[in-house]
Amino acid sequence: MLAITWALVAPQLVVGQDKSPTIVPAGINDKFKDPELNVDEWLARFEVESREVYAARDAVLDACAIKSGERIADVGAGTGFYSRLFARTTGWDGWVYSVDISPNFLQHIAARASADGIENLTPVLGTDVSIRLPTESVDLVFICDTYHHFEQPSASLASIYRAVKPGGRLILIDFNRIPGKSRDFILGHVRAGKEVFRDEIKQAGFQFIDEVNVDAFEENYLLRFRKPE
Repeated sequence: MLAITWALVAPQLVVGQDKSPTIVPAGINDKFKDPELNVDEWLARFEVESREVYAARDAVLDACAIKSGERIADVGAGTGFYSRLFARTTGWDGWVYSVDISPNFLQHIAARASADGIENLTPVLGTDVSIRLPTESVDLVFICDTYHHFEQPSASLASIYRAVKPGGRLILIDFNRIPGKSRDFILGHVRAGKEVFRDEIKQAGFQFIDEVNVDAFEENYLLRFRKPE
């Protein structure tokens, strides 16, 4: 059976509180840290064609422009369906780090990778302030419907920026939060809109490249960034 190493790189100390202009809903991540979390219930929510980011996975994969041999961090990997796609796309010379704050999700990702014969994948237990990856260790960071869960976004972004190689990329997918237009769930769950999130990532040091039009997206958007050389 495939043995998948758990990366437990000690996070750097973060001093002070995050200066985000908006507030993350209290307890937004508690359910993911719950040791009783039922992964099957989340599989039924995450890996279904009615979910935009699942239905559009092929178009999203194209937008990531992954090259053979690249190292990829799937931040907020959840049930790991993008991690598995990335592992196959980057090939045996590349590697995928499935980062999540939920031990139960990571156990599922490890078991599924083993069952599927995927050997170029490492589950990584992140924290509220760090993705816990070494400096300049990845070519691409992928954050899908997860950034709005960052309780301390500037601290998390600092750890992401450190982990990305010069010239590396960041892909952000999140919900469009438009007052008067978006669903009540999005308005109550997502702390800010696209422009705020884009500016926060730019303030962390990344350069904004472009927004990719994904035909299947009605409530989500996809932004691409690059770390300067």
